[in-house]
Amino acid sequence: MEKWTHATAEELTAALRSGEVSSVELTEDAIGRIEREDGALNAICVPDFERARDAAREADRARARGEERPLLGIPVTVKESYNVAGLPTSWGMPQFRDHVPAEDALPVARVRAAGAVVLGKTNVPLGLQDIQTFNEIHGTTTNPWDRSRTCGGSSGGSAVALAAGFGALSLGTDLAGSLRTPAHFCGVYAHKPTLHLVPTRGMVPPPAPALPADIDLAVAGPMARSARDLSLLLDVMAGPDPLTGGLAHTLRLPAARHDRLRDFRVLVLDEHPFIPTGTDVRAGLARVADALTAGGARVERHSPLLPDLADAAELYTLLLFSGRTAHFPTGLHSELVARAAGLSEDDHSLDAARLRGMTLSHRDWLAADHRRELHRHGWREFFAEFDAVVAPITPTPAFPHDHDPDLMRRRITVDGTDHPYFDQLVWAGLATMPGLPATAVPTGPSAGGLPVGVQLIGPMYEDRTPLRLAELLEEQLGGFRAPH
Repeated sequence: MEKWTHATAEELTAALRSGEVSSVELTEDAIGRIEREDGALNAICVPDFERARDAAREADRARARGEERPLLGIPVTVKESYNVAGLPTSWGMPQFRDHVPAEDALPVARVRAAGAVVLGKTNVPLGLQDIQTFNEIHGTTTNPWDRSRTCGGSSGGSAVALAAGFGALSLGTDLAGSLRTPAHFCGVYAHKPTLHLVPTRGMVPPPAPALPADIDLAVAGPMARSARDLSLLLDVMAGPDPLTGGLAHTLRLPAARHDRLRDFRVLVLDEHPFIPTGTDVRAGLARVADALTAGGARVERHSPLLPDLADAAELYTLLLFSGRTAHFPTGLHSELVARAAGLSEDDHSLDAARLRGMTLSHRDWLAADHRRELHRHGWREFFAEFDAVVAPITPTPAFPHDHDPDLMRRRITVDGTDHPYFDQLVWAGLATMPGLPATAVPTGPSAGGLPVGVQLIGPMYEDRTPLRLAELLEEQLGGFRAPH
C-alpha cells in the first residue's frame, strides 16, 4: 500500500473508481501508518479510527451502489479547533480538555457529506495563538523534515499529517498565516480563501456556542499535497452558511483569469520595510520567478500601484491584536491603556501597533476598518494591472522549537540577526488584512534541506486565479516532496 501513502486525493479518487483500491484499504493503511510513525511526530492528537473504519465501509458500499461524491472514500484529517461531534475540542487549553461538542462544525459536516473519511483531529498551539504547535494537553508536534524544528502553527498538525502520509487532505484555519506557515515549513500546499468565503460555524473556542458569525480576519481553508486538491476541497467547504447568507445566496466563483502561464501578470516581492527576507526564502522566490519567466509570464519586481507595505503591516497588527484582549481582566486592560497612552504619536513600530491594537476603542477600530477599506480599493486598482503577487510567507524556513512562555521575549533569527518574534507575521498579514485569497506553494528545499514555500496572492473572490497559478507552478517546479 506504499503506492498510495503520498498520493493526491485526485489520484486516490481515480483508483477508487477503477476498483484498484478500496476506501477500507486506504483507511487501514493510513491508520497503520499513524500508529507506526506518529509517535515521533505527534500530528494526530485525537484519533477517531473506529468511526473512520465505519465511514470507509459505508463509502465502499455507496460506490458499489453507483454513488459519486467529490470526496467519497478519501481519508482526511481535521484541525483540532473544529468541532467534531463526539470528540473533544479544546484549542489546546487545559481547562477545556473534556469539552465535547454534540455537532460537527459546518465545514466538517460538508466534508462528511461529500463522502470523506475523517481519521481524527490534528494538533494545535495553545488557543491557536502561536507560529508553533504545542500545548499542555497534547504535547509538541515536530517537523517531519527535522524534528528539532517547529512544523509551524496553528494548523501545524494538519501540515505534518499531510507530509507524513496520514490522509490526503486536511482542514485548517488562518488568521496570522496559520494555513500558509505550516505549509511553508512542511512542504505542502494550503489555500487561505477570501475572507468569509468558507463559513466558520463550529470553528469557535470552547465553550462558545457554534453560531453562524463571521470572524474578522480569520478563515477556514483547505490543505493538501497538490494544488488541484486544494480546489477540490475548497469547492466542498465554500459557500454561505444556510442559516444566514445561504438563505438567499449561492456561490459561483469566477473562473481563473488565465489558463496558461504565459498569460499571467505577476509582481514578485522579496523585501519588506519591517523585516529582512532570509537567503533561503529569497532563493525560493527566485526559483518561482525563474519558472514564471520560463513559462512566458510577465514578471515585475516593483509597481507604484502596490499598497504601502509599512502601513499595511501596522494596520494588520492593530486589527490582529485588537481581537486578543476582549476577555482580559479589567485591571490588565487598564494597565495596557495607560501604557498605550504614553506612546509617541510618531511611533509607528510594530511593538507600538501591538500595544495600540490591544487597547483600541470601538471608535478607533472603526477608523482602522476605514483604513482597511482604502487598502482594499488600492488592491482593486492593483489587480486591474496584475493577476497575482508572489511573496514570502515568513522570512525563514522552519526554525528550532522555542517554548518560552513569554511570546514577546522570543526572537526570530534571519541570516544571523535577531528580530522580534511576531514581526515575521507581516508577510502573512499582507493578504489577511484586506481579506485576499492566498495559496501556499512549495518551491523546493533550502540549502539546508528544509522546505521553502511562497504565497500567491490574488484578487478578492477570485480564488481560482491564485489556485490555477499554483497548479501551473506545480508543473514547473515539481510539486510535493515527501520527507526523507
